[in-house]
Amino acid sequence: MTFDTPAPRRLRLMSAAHAHRRVERRFAARASHQALEPNVTFKKPQLLLPLAIAAALTGCPQNDADKAAATTVTPTATADAQFKIDESKLPPVNRFAKSDLDTSKDACADFGGYVNGKWLAANAIPADRTSWGAFEMLDERSNAVQRQLAEQAAGLGTATGVTKIVGDFYATGMDEAKINAAGITPLKSRLDAIAALDGKDKIADYIRSTAAKGENTLFYFGPMPDFKNSTTNIAVAMQGGLGLPDKAYYFDADKKPVLAAYEQHVAKTLELSGVPAGDAAKQAKDVVAFETRLAKVSKSSEEMSRDASLAYNPVSLADADKKTPNFPWSKFFDSQGIAKPQMFSLAIPAFHAEVDKMLADTPATTWQSYLRFHMVDDAAPFLSDAFVQENFNFYNKTLRGQEQMKERSKRVLQTIGGQAGEALGQLYVKVAFPAESKARMQELVTNLREALKARIENLSWMSADTKKKAIEKWASFTPKIGYPDKWRDWSGLSTTRDSYIGNVLAANEFNYRFELSKIGKPVDKTEWGMSPQTVNAYYNPQQNEIVFPAAILQPPFFDPKADDPLNYGGIGAVIGHEMTHGYDDQGSRFGPSGNFENWWTPADAKGFAGLTDKLISQFNAYEAAPGAKVNGKLTLGENIADLGGINTAYDAMKKAVGNTPDPMIDGMTRDQRFFANWATVWRRNFKPEELKVRLTTDPHAPANFRAIGAPSNMPAFTQAFQCKAGSPMMRAGDQQVVIW
Repeated sequence: MTFDTPAPRRLRLMSAAHAHRRVERRFAARASHQALEPNVTFKKPQLLLPLAIAAALTGCPQNDADKAAATTVTPTATADAQFKIDESKLPPVNRFAKSDLDTSKDACADFGGYVNGKWLAANAIPADRTSWGAFEMLDERSNAVQRQLAEQAAGLGTATGVTKIVGDFYATGMDEAKINAAGITPLKSRLDAIAALDGKDKIADYIRSTAAKGENTLFYFGPMPDFKNSTTNIAVAMQGGLGLPDKAYYFDADKKPVLAAYEQHVAKTLELSGVPAGDAAKQAKDVVAFETRLAKVSKSSEEMSRDASLAYNPVSLADADKKTPNFPWSKFFDSQGIAKPQMFSLAIPAFHAEVDKMLADTPATTWQSYLRFHMVDDAAPFLSDAFVQENFNFYNKTLRGQEQMKERSKRVLQTIGGQAGEALGQLYVKVAFPAESKARMQELVTNLREALKARIENLSWMSADTKKKAIEKWASFTPKIGYPDKWRDWSGLSTTRDSYIGNVLAANEFNYRFELSKIGKPVDKTEWGMSPQTVNAYYNPQQNEIVFPAAILQPPFFDPKADDPLNYGGIGAVIGHEMTHGYDDQGSRFGPSGNFENWWTPADAKGFAGLTDKLISQFNAYEAAPGAKVNGKLTLGENIADLGGINTAYDAMKKAVGNTPDPMIDGMTRDQRFFANWATVWRRNFKPEELKVRLTTDPHAPANFRAIGAPSNMPAFTQAFQCKAGSPMMRAGDQQVVIW
C-alpha cells in the first residue's frame, strides 16, 4: 500500500513479472504493498497483482534460478569507483514557508487554498509531467542525483558489479544514433515466431516459451506468500492482457474517445512493425475486440483494491488442468523450469477460463495480431524514434495529457529503475543518505509506534478481545528505513555496451528468473519492494512491515534539522499512515504473522464497517472535476490510513514536545505548523486527463482532498485554527469520522 502515486512512466517491456515493482493501483499497491502514493506502472495497469508479489524486487539470464537468489552484501557502492555529487546542480526541495500562506482565505473554509493556493497558482505543471507537487519535485531531485551517478558509471571503461550494470544501461540507452539505426531489427526473430503461429497448440507453446523469458503479456505469473502460511512463497497466476488502465475503458461511455484512440494506436504500432496500413487497421479492431473479451471477465481496480482474497484461489495442478484443458498448467510449470507444486493460486479463475476458450475459438490470425502488437508496443520505448514517439503519443499525451516527452536521460533512468533499480540504489545511498537521517527516523518510528498503541488501547468502539489481537499485530511491526540491510546479488546479469534493448531483455529475463527462484522457498523478509531512490513509502501486510526509502526522507516530509511540528506533520504522518494500513479495510484481514485470518469479533467487525462507511460517504461527496467525484470505496484503504496516520502523528508530536513553551515560529503555533506541513505534502496540480485516469484506477484520493479530508475530522485542527461550528473543516456529530 503505497503512500503516493508518482507521475506515470512506461518502461515495462513484455513481462508482467517485474511490473509489480511499481504497481500503483491495482492490487499490489493496495493490498500488498500499500504505498503512500501508488506507483503508476509503465503500461499494463490492469495487471492486478497480488499481495506480496508487489513487495518483491525486480528481478535475468540464468539456467539455474536458484543462482539468482540474494546474498549478503554490505550496503556500500562498488569498490571500483568513487562517486561524487555536485549538489549545486540539484533542483530544490519543496519546504513549507509562512510566505506560502494565502491569508485572504479562511483556513476553516478552504484549508487547501490557505496553505497551497498561492504555490499552486505559481507552479504550473512542467511540459514533461502530468502532475506537479512535492512528490514530483523530490522525484526530479532524485533523478538529478541518479543522472550524475549514471553518467559517472558510464564513463568508466573497466567497471564491475552494479557500477557496470548501471553504466552499460546508461551508455547504450543514450546512444540514440545506434538505437535508431537498429530500428525494429532486434525484434525480427520474435516477429517471425509470431507469424508462424497457425493453431492453438503452437499459440500455447509460444505463450509458455515467451513466459520463460519473462515476456508474458497475457497474464502475470510469479511468487507470493501463501495466505495461510505467509512464511512460504507459492506460485500465483493473475489476470492481465489489457492495454488500457482498467476494464472500464472498454465499456464506459465517457471513455469511448480513449478506446477509439487506443485502436488507432494499435493500428499505427502494427503499421510501424511492418503490417500494411489497411491490414493494420483491420487487425487493430480485432485486437480491441480480443481485449474487450478479456476485460469482461477481469476484475476492476475497485474490485481488486477492496478484496484481498481475490488473489488467493488455491488449486491443485490436476484441478487447474481440468479448468483450462487447452492450456494445461502442469505443462506451463515444466516450461518455466520450476518444480510442480501441490498447490498454487489460480487467481480470478474466470479470466483463465476465458483465455482457455479463446485458444479454441479465436482465429490464429487474431492471436497473431494481439501478440504482435503487444510485443512491439512493450518494446517500443527501447526502439527507434518512431516507435518511441507513437508510444508517447497515446500512453502519455492522449491518455494522461503530457505535452512533451521527457528528455532521453530521464527515460533511460526510468528504465534502469524498472530493470535494475536496486543496483543503482546501492550507488545512490552512498552519496545521498546521511547517517543522521536514519537515526532520527528510527526515533520517530519508535514514537509513532507508542502513540498508535495508546490509540488502540483507548478505542471506545472495540472490545477487549479484538484489542488484544490488534496489539499483537502492533508488536510485530517491522520498520525498514533508507535502504536494505542485504543488497540483492546482480552477479548473474550480463550487460554490454552493444545494445540498449539487448540489456533490457537480459535484465527482464534475469528478473523473472529471480522471481521464479522464490516459489516454494521461505519468504526473504530482508527484501525491499522499492529501490532507495524512490520517493514513496509502503506497507506490506504479509510481512507486516513499513518501509521508507531514502529518497522520501527529505523536505517537506523530513528534515533532521527541522522542528518537531514539521517532521511529525510530514514524515510522522507518513509513518502513521503506513502503520494504519495494517488496520485498514484490507490490512485488517491479515494477522500478526501476515496470514490471512479473521481476528475480529463479529460485533467489532460490524462496528468497523459502519465507521468505514462514513468515510466512504465523506469522500464520495468530494467533486474532483465538474461531474466527476472521488470514489470513496476505491480510495477507502488510503483514506483510513491518512486519518489514522495524522491522528497518530499528532499524538506523538504532543508527547514529544511535552510541556515545553511553544516557540511560535513565524507567529504560528506548533499545531498550526503541524497541519500546514501535512497540507504542504499534498500540494499538487494535475492535468485533467491524468486526473480522469486516477479517479478510475487510483486507490488514493486526489491530493487536494487528502490535504483536507483527515484534518476535517480532528478536533485538534478545529482548535488550532479556531474554527466555528458549521465550518467546512469542522466535521462534527454524525459527520465526524473517528476510526483508529
